[in-house]
Amino acid sequence: MAAQNNAPLPDGLEIAGYRIVKKIASGGFSIVYLAYDEDGNAVAIKEYLPSSLALRQPGELVPTISPENLPVFRIGLKCFFEEGRALARIAHPNVVSVTNFFRANETVYMVMGYESGRSLQDHILRRRDKGDKPLVSERFIRKMFSQVMNGLREVHTNKLLHLDLKPANIYLRVDGTPILLDFGAARQTLKADLPKLYPMYTPGFAAPELYVKNGNLGPWTDIYSIGASMFACMVGAPPQPADQRKLNDKMDGHFNKLEGVYSSDLIKVIRWSLMLDPLERPQSVFALQKALREPISDQQGDAKLQQVTRKLKTLFSNLGRKTGNTATTIQEHTR
Repeated sequence: MAAQNNAPLPDGLEIAGYRIVKKIASGGFSIVYLAYDEDGNAVAIKEYLPSSLALRQPGELVPTISPENLPVFRIGLKCFFEEGRALARIAHPNVVSVTNFFRANETVYMVMGYESGRSLQDHILRRRDKGDKPLVSERFIRKMFSQVMNGLREVHTNKLLHLDLKPANIYLRVDGTPILLDFGAARQTLKADLPKLYPMYTPGFAAPELYVKNGNLGPWTDIYSIGASMFACMVGAPPQPADQRKLNDKMDGHFNKLEGVYSSDLIKVIRWSLMLDPLERPQSVFALQKALREPISDQQGDAKLQQVTRKLKTLFSNLGRKTGNTATTIQEHTR
């Protein structure tokens, strides 16, 4: 993702009833500020300002946009605005709350609830720097990502995809509960009739279909990123980027090193999530949550047992037609 090279709004600026305190984050798509509303409540304000399309110098408020970039800037602005409206309808403890959005300085701003804590990325890096082993406990991964997926299910229910899930966009409150942040890539909705604006993606966390124009995007795309984020919790770095995996997939070696540190069941869940073929991944967040709760081996075993039972019933049914009551009695014992 491109770096944000635009000047932020000045500290202390009053805008639409909010007072900017300071810039707290930035990326190629936007700048995020800490601010206070008229009642003195802390909020986070996200400003739509794609660095590849707009330029703002220090001391300026309105960015300069070249005529050739203006059409794309306006499409992105409209999608950012629609994204804010969609997120404002979501009230879930594991999804950032959008309380307002407004136009100013010829762009759009999204006002969100401000939370104290740190990103999952910061949590991972601090533990890595301390030399903690395992880097993150399996219990933490299972509990925390189960909550992340609760939020993601709500997002998908509202016909949105995140498309940039990664530890930097998962925020941990002081009590450890996670919140999904930065839906800047969620400009692609599940509604196929809307025009597509292809998202910026983060190598390692991005599914292979994000690298392809007209890729088949869906819940399975966010599921890949969930698997990649769980992997990053284990090793302190993202998986091998999907485009490189297609040429020379080295992930087996990485997974083998995790055996004995984490349960084989958890590793199987992550392997499943990181399949290169979208159809081979879980097709819904619910399916992935179920796998995280129940060992995949048990689910596969149950499926095989059911398959064998069906075959036995068919076999005994055929025998029953040939030999009468004896086979029928045997069949009763298989039910």
